[in-house]
Amino acid sequence: MLTFIFTLFISLWQADSIESAKLQRMIEERDLLHTQWKASESKKTGIFGNRTKKDMIETNEWLQRILIKDNQIMEELRMQGTIEKVTITQEKEDYKSIAIKLEKEGQILKRALAEKDAEIEKKISEKRPFEWLSLIFFVASVGLGTWIYRIKKAS
Repeated sequence: MLTFIFTLFISLWQADSIESAKLQRMIEERDLLHTQWKASESKKTGIFGNRTKKDMIETNEWLQRILIKDNQIMEELRMQGTIEKVTITQEKEDYKSIAIKLEKEGQILKRALAEKDAEIEKKISEKRPFEWLSLIFFVASVGLGTWIYRIKKAS
């Protein structure tokens, strides 16, 4: 499971760098379009240095290209956000399943520990009568030995 998470992390990192490179390339293209628009904006081919209708149409075409590129960039950003959201959701589900698995294992261990505690208590309770019998036998032996010693000493 750990290798799966590690592999997922590496693949996301690589995918992120590829997507960042694509986004960076699109931004550079937009910057180039902006520069070309600026150049067309300053173009004045009319009489007495005025702008013609053709100059204005060309400027508008550059603006349309910029808008198209902006829309592509926005779509790419939305797609990256969706991918990140899906990735986070998947990671959340993975961690949730890991937590559930660990919780089950913890419950199994608690149950096994309780069973072992019960076995220990049972063995201790089985051992108690032998301890009492041993004590009674020892006290009886000491008492009998003392009684026999007094009888022999008296005779």
